[in-house]
Amino acid sequence: MSLLVTGSIALDTVETPCGRVEDVLGGSAIYFALAAAQFGPVRVVGAVGEDFDPRLLQPLREKCIDLRGIEVRAGSRTFRWHGRYQGAMNEARTVRTELNVLAEHAAPLPGEFADSRFVFLANTHPALQREFASRLPRAELVVCDTMNLWIEQERPALERLLSQVHGLVLNEAEAQALTGCVHLVTAGREILRLGPHFVIIKKGEHGSLLVSRDGLALIPAYPTEKVVDPTGCGDSFAGAVMGYLASQGRWDLATLKAAMARGAAVASITLESFSIDALAGCRPAEVQARLTVLKELCRFD
Repeated sequence: MSLLVTGSIALDTVETPCGRVEDVLGGSAIYFALAAAQFGPVRVVGAVGEDFDPRLLQPLREKCIDLRGIEVRAGSRTFRWHGRYQGAMNEARTVRTELNVLAEHAAPLPGEFADSRFVFLANTHPALQREFASRLPRAELVVCDTMNLWIEQERPALERLLSQVHGLVLNEAEAQALTGCVHLVTAGREILRLGPHFVIIKKGEHGSLLVSRDGLALIPAYPTEKVVDPTGCGDSFAGAVMGYLASQGRWDLATLKAAMARGAAVASITLESFSIDALAGCRPAEVQARLTVLKELCRFD
């Protein structure tokens, strides 16, 4: 089934204990699309400035990702982010952010994408997410992401969005901020009261928690010991989840659990290189091998 993502396309500068890279390809839509492409076709909607080098998108073209929704905006500059990870690299410290094109209007939706059935609204202002979703009346599954900024400053707009989507993906700190609940299962149930059918709470190296109207699930993280750059892991997780759901054409409890396991496997590949390098080179056999390990981790008598 057709899967569409709208989100950021960035030029990242990243520092970790493993080194430093400058102006490499990043952004939520990029990581999401490369992860989702492991399971089927993906369409991308986003905007870049006239300073963007189109050759950076070659890894996505090689995965047959549909890039017709990427707008090159004359007179604008591409979104740039500079982050620094230290110690256990659990969270980046933002050194500099240049919103540039992200501070302008959203990228237009190509007419050819209007029939998209599975849709992911990557993190941006909730009013823009809601407006974008309204242009996709044939969507069968709409899932969104959010962040503390919108939870704290745009709560009414966020609640309107959540009343109209099927699913929400966010991290544990965001789930706690949104609900005021420390216990994540309780937080998940509170989020369901706002409208979604399910919520997936990302817990980093501790895996992910699913709270749905049909039940609960807890999926561990893949135990990788090679951590080079965690940038994009959350977006890769969401991309793999949505890519698998779209490939199956359904989102019942069992399929959501299977999708989260694939999200864990793909995210673990992302963090083993700077930028998109490991993710772009990922093959289905590598994902399958990590799924086998996760199954063994979860098996008990």
